[in-house]
Amino acid sequence: MRLNPQAAFDLSGFARLNGPAGAPVAVALSGGGDSVALLHAARRWADGAGRRLIALTVDHGLSDRSAAWAKIACERAAALGVPARVLRWKGEKPAAGLQAKARSARHRLLAAAAREAGARVILLGHTADDVRECALMRAAGASVPSPRPWSPSPVWPEGRGVFLLRPLLWSRRAALRQALGALGEAWIEDPANDDDRFARTRARRRLAEGGADAQDGAPESDGPPTAPVCGLSEVAEGAGGELEAPRELFRGAGARALLGALCLCAAGGERPPRGEAAERLLARLAGPQDLTACLAGARIEARGGRVRFCREPGELVRVGLEPAPVALGLSVFDGRFELACTAPGWRVRPVRGIASRLARPERERLAALAPAVRAAAPAAIRGDETRLLLFDEDGPVRARPLSRMRLLAALGGVDDEASL
Repeated sequence: MRLNPQAAFDLSGFARLNGPAGAPVAVALSGGGDSVALLHAARRWADGAGRRLIALTVDHGLSDRSAAWAKIACERAAALGVPARVLRWKGEKPAAGLQAKARSARHRLLAAAAREAGARVILLGHTADDVRECALMRAAGASVPSPRPWSPSPVWPEGRGVFLLRPLLWSRRAALRQALGALGEAWIEDPANDDDRFARTRARRRLAEGGADAQDGAPESDGPPTAPVCGLSEVAEGAGGELEAPRELFRGAGARALLGALCLCAAGGERPPRGEAAERLLARLAGPQDLTACLAGARIEARGGRVRFCREPGELVRVGLEPAPVALGLSVFDGRFELACTAPGWRVRPVRGIASRLARPERERLAALAPAVRAAAPAAIRGDETRLLLFDEDGPVRARPLSRMRLLAALGGVDDEASL
């Protein structure tokens, strides 16, 4: 009996995709062997689940052949009946830290395109070999994280509400290529994969040589990577996007990860706090004294058994947030609020310094917030009209805090597509 090469693609990794029938799912397609194998597996899964796929190919513009590679990737998708789109990283490329900047640009392009297509999940073609390579790289001193089966998009705010799924994380690269060969499939071999200047290339070569290293770095358990979900249910979000948590959470397991995520989400930033600074603050939070501190753009106020995290008002002066035009539709202000605008001509800025322009009812509502929270609250301006956005549910510009949603995503509080 003739074997079906498609049977070589394990579809168990697609179990988290349990959204509504017909909802689109994005596939990151580079044209390399891993991503082409992912495309075949995703096509087989989608046919059975009644879902639509869209292939997204990023052209970084870092090689003379990148445009041709993007074309080949789209042809591979078309052959399987999957519509494809090329996303181009435009502008000058940095001389230092190119790989990290290219990775960030890739995720920003993928997240924005997925959101535009209505997809909440992006499939990535990482395999068990990638996990093993990352383990070797960390052993050699690199800070690269291990790919996880399910994780939020690593970019903000483009990646808000977008998750990454790696359904082939338990498959070996050689087995996937063998299955592709049996299908008569072709793929791209990037010469950069043989460049010894890159730590991943050196790790890949060590694994190819065999030995004990090849047995190390099995995929991690598929659970929340940091703070326990049970603690997240006790974190409350205020009207100003501030987050409050019981002080006892900073004395138990997962306290370091929880502290870092709370600072990041309440401040709307992209970089978590440095380890040594976070450890010092944790030691203070473990005690009984009230305290006020600043960390990673966040203001932390501990009073009794509660700890509040909000945007540090002084940061607004330091970064110089000027009134910015509000785009029609959805946009993000200061990394903390999603704005929905239905009329042109509005600009948004922090209310600090212009609170006196608000109507009396809005000033009274603003006064009900904690002083540090008030200063960073968003206000919309058009001509002589100034509106506080926090309580304006029917106005031309509406604001929705993103801090708790982001926190849940960062710390394992979103288990699958249905949870979104």
